[in-house]
Amino acid sequence: MRTAEQLRYLILAAQREGNRVLQALLTELDLTPAQSEALGLISDHGPLALSELGDMLVCDSGTNPSRIVNRLVAAGLVERHPGKQDRRQIRLSASRLGASTAERVRRIEGRLYDSIDAAVSDADQQVLIRALGRLTEHSPAGESLHKRLAAEYPADSGDDPLVAEVLEDAEEHGFGFDIVVEPGPA
Repeated sequence: MRTAEQLRYLILAAQREGNRVLQALLTELDLTPAQSEALGLISDHGPLALSELGDMLVCDSGTNPSRIVNRLVAAGLVERHPGKQDRRQIRLSASRLGASTAERVRRIEGRLYDSIDAAVSDADQQVLIRALGRLTEHSPAGESLHKRLAAEYPADSGDDPLVAEVLEDAEEHGFGFDIVVEPGPA
């Protein structure tokens, strides 16, 4: 087996295992990993247009997240509102239940991240971030991650040293594209 082939299958296996573990942790909330990702983005960055949500989703990058959103709305976790400037443009926001569920999701994800931290040293994580950043650069999923980083760490954050460090790490570790911050929802 070629090294690249082994790497490909290890990435696939790690992704599937991570998804399996996250799915098991999310069963108490009756959410899928894709739904929890969408809910977290809407809760953290909403109100969002469906297209804005789609631009930041890594789980379903490059596809329309309508089905995910429909399930979240049906569960009472997300609300649809007409846009202020254009009533035809629907904006998505977390309901009260959605905001509290998103907080529970963050705690569950924290448990997953703790298990990753326990299994993989900081140094090895940095190597993986660099390598995987190069592999995903300019791909739909890589672009979605780029947009999420830009939303979570906007350039107008002033001289915040933490923001500067995160952006520097993103650049240094393979996310070598320019971070462009587009105006948020009005």
